[in-house]
Amino acid sequence: MASVWQVVSAARDAGVAFVKANYPSKKIQGWQVDNVARSYIAERGFGDFFIHRTGHNIGEDDHGTGANMDSLETKDERHLIANTCFSIEPGIDLPEFGIRSEVNVYLEENAVVVTGDPVQTEIHRIDCG
Repeated sequence: MASVWQVVSAARDAGVAFVKANYPSKKIQGWQVDNVARSYIAERGFGDFFIHRTGHNIGEDDHGTGANMDSLETKDERHLIANTCFSIEPGIDLPEFGIRSEVNVYLEENAVVVTGDPVQTEIHRIDCG
C-alpha cells in the first residue's frame, strides 16, 4: 500500500507542478493535466488501474461547469481560467484496495493556490485488531 501511495501522491504532485509551471503564461487544457498524472502512473506499471479522470471542476455547490482534468472519459479541451477551482485526484484501483489522493486548486489571475495545506505526504498503518 505504501508503494502504491507513493505513485499516486507523486502523480498528484506532478499534475500540480504542471499547472504551476504553465499557468498563466500558457493556455492549459483540462486533458493536459490528466495526461501528466496518467502518464506518471502508467510509466510505473499501474496504467490499467487508473480508471477515472484525474479531476473535475469545482463550483459553489459541488462539481462545476468548467474544465475537467480528463483525457479518459472525454478529452476536455476547455482552458483552465482565472477565478476557477478544480481537483487533482489521481488514483489506483487494484482488486485488493484502491488509493486516491486529492488536492484542490484555485486559479487566481496570476497565481496557483493549492488548498488543503498541508498536503498529505504519507500514509500510516492503522491496526484494527
